[in-house]
Amino acid sequence: MRNIYFHVVTKVLLLSFIFTATQLSAATSQELEEDCPPISNATNLQQTQLIQRLTHVCRYDRLERPIEYGQNGERLPVTVRARIYVYFLQNLNSDLLQFKMHALLQLSFNDSRLAYKELKRHDNIIGQKHLSERLWLPHIFFANERDSSILGTDEKDVLTSISPEGRVVISQRLQATLYCYMNFKKFPFDEQFCSTVLESWMYNKTEMVLKWEMYSPISFDPEMHLTEYNMQSFWYNETIVNSDGINLRHGSFVGNYSSLSFTVHLTRETGFYLLDYFLPSMMIVAISWVSFWLQADQSPPRIMLGTSTMLSFITLSSSQTKALPKVSYIKVSEIWFLGCTFFIFGSMVEFAFVNTIWRRKENVELKKVNSKYIVKASLTPRPTRRDMNKNNLSRTRSCSSLDNITSSTESVLKGHSNPGFNNYLTVHNLPIITTECADTASVTSERHSNGTDHVVNIDKDGGYDVNGKDKEEMADHTTFTTMTPQEIAMWIDRRSRFLFPVMFLAFNALYWTFVYCF
Repeated sequence: MRNIYFHVVTKVLLLSFIFTATQLSAATSQELEEDCPPISNATNLQQTQLIQRLTHVCRYDRLERPIEYGQNGERLPVTVRARIYVYFLQNLNSDLLQFKMHALLQLSFNDSRLAYKELKRHDNIIGQKHLSERLWLPHIFFANERDSSILGTDEKDVLTSISPEGRVVISQRLQATLYCYMNFKKFPFDEQFCSTVLESWMYNKTEMVLKWEMYSPISFDPEMHLTEYNMQSFWYNETIVNSDGINLRHGSFVGNYSSLSFTVHLTRETGFYLLDYFLPSMMIVAISWVSFWLQADQSPPRIMLGTSTMLSFITLSSSQTKALPKVSYIKVSEIWFLGCTFFIFGSMVEFAFVNTIWRRKENVELKKVNSKYIVKASLTPRPTRRDMNKNNLSRTRSCSSLDNITSSTESVLKGHSNPGFNNYLTVHNLPIITTECADTASVTSERHSNGTDHVVNIDKDGGYDVNGKDKEEMADHTTFTTMTPQEIAMWIDRRSRFLFPVMFLAFNALYWTFVYCF
């Protein structure tokens, strides 16, 4: 009886142990299933369930980049391809040296950990920002960025797509304010080259390589238009940038980093500046020449015309260049400004010159009536020949000595000898000069019939004759023309009416040749 009871208890304990072990095995299997959910039934799973199982921590680490191996077993860098679709480019900000761009940035790469083609499922997994937050993404930044943000209203415009082969595509609409160095030497006929530079932030070229898409990596919206510029062309390239202990463009990391860039070639529209700046400035310069048709003594209208044209031109120029940065080099617009200022200022100087001549009281004797002698006489006025002769006589003879000389000379002319006088003043075969006082000086000269003594006669007008010839006969050899100051002033105005326009045309020819040919 006791043996039977022992066998029954033993069987009950054995069955209890077997049941407990079975329950523990089932619980362990269920726990393991919950820690790493299977993906064998992927065709029956929803997209959310499938992506949750593909990115489970037992299969996926979002902090580690995708792993690719070469033929020799070496670990290869992940290749990230980029594409940019530009919605619009805002006009360049010349003062801040920057431009704004709205674009779609698309990045794609292969991640074999996310492939599910072998699970007999062929549709893509598509999601928004919450999907991208579960994946490893390359950290790429704009190297010339001043400000950037992802566009979106209620939610950021981020689109994520995963193909059955494990191809991940991240698309995001963004706006970026980018730095662009501009050269204004030929403003407003300048052309600018603005680049957009993308670089890897965390991984160097041994871990990640950036490349443009094979087909149409850069494209623009057909409806995109610029108001102040025209886009002539664009190009793109792939480079490697170096980061060291001095150039900390990638934080504290050193090494060579992959970089992408594309550049747009922009030329400025010149129609606005031609109609609103250059043509009005030409008209202002031409208006300043109206003063040449006004009489030189009309000071109020000529002064008002010169100052008003100068102030108008300065106001016009300042309104066109106030948006430009203050640079150290000379721009072609400044050359135009200096040239027009020179012509306007020159017309004012010309008025001051002719007005000064107009107010002179003495006539000017000219050897010839041409530009050389008129300008020379205007700049350095000389006394008349009459004044020069009087000055010479007053310097060589005093009035008291002239009286004695005159009386002695008269006696010689009458045939009376004066030995005392001849001993000192008469020289054979040389002229004898006799004068009177400066107020009534009248001297005549004759040559005696024997030809031994010569006398030079000087009259009060400063003329003289030799051998009894009249002074009109001597005047035939050297002729002088007398012009009044008013005639000289009007002559200069007439020449200025022609000279200033010709010089301005020559300046325009040189200026526009340089602008369009160099």
